[in-house]
Amino acid sequence: MLSTGLPQGAVPKLERPGPLRDRVYEALLELITTRALQPGQHLVESELAGHLGVSRQPVREALQRLNTEGWVDLRPAQGAFVHEPTEEEADQLLTVRTLLEAEAARLAAANAGSAGIAALEELCAQGEGAVANDDVDGAVAMNARFHAKVMELAGNAVLAELAGQVDRRVRWYYTPVARQRGRQSWVEHRELIAAIADRDEQLATQLMREHTEHTRRSYHARAK
Repeated sequence: MLSTGLPQGAVPKLERPGPLRDRVYEALLELITTRALQPGQHLVESELAGHLGVSRQPVREALQRLNTEGWVDLRPAQGAFVHEPTEEEADQLLTVRTLLEAEAARLAAANAGSAGIAALEELCAQGEGAVANDDVDGAVAMNARFHAKVMELAGNAVLAELAGQVDRRVRWYYTPVARQRGRQSWVEHRELIAAIADRDEQLATQLMREHTEHTRRSYHARAK
């Protein structure tokens, strides 16, 4: 465990090319959304710079951008801390996610072809494998890819853009309940695939709404 609380191997390599400040921003955002950096954790510029192999300046710029976007809190005389989302913040975000994903499921049922169905089945199989191996990070990643594929199959660019704006936060909220949701989440994915394959728009909408609501309720129940 590193001094900032990062597990060994958790620090992503900075992708090239691109402005350094943008690459540092993406690296820190990934660490936050995967909860390698936990909500409430103190973020020390010099330590983060050392882990990422950069100077403090791009780290400072990245933290300021993350603060503007609500991922980091900058406290006078105390420094930077990973934002701790309130229950209300999570509820609002996950409620919007339900609306977007339910419509995506309906459109996917109307538009998806055999190749799209096969892609969903493959992603589902990989997610089931991650759960079987107790690979929480893998399950979270595959869950995000599965839902992104449904959104792609919906074929609505505006809907996809809106979903993209909340995707990172959905991953942030899903990570702490991924193990709790476990296999049941992928059972629900299988049911959704069947509804999409049958072109049953009403059932696909209902199943996706129920699926995302299960995640929302699991998030709120996690600390009880």
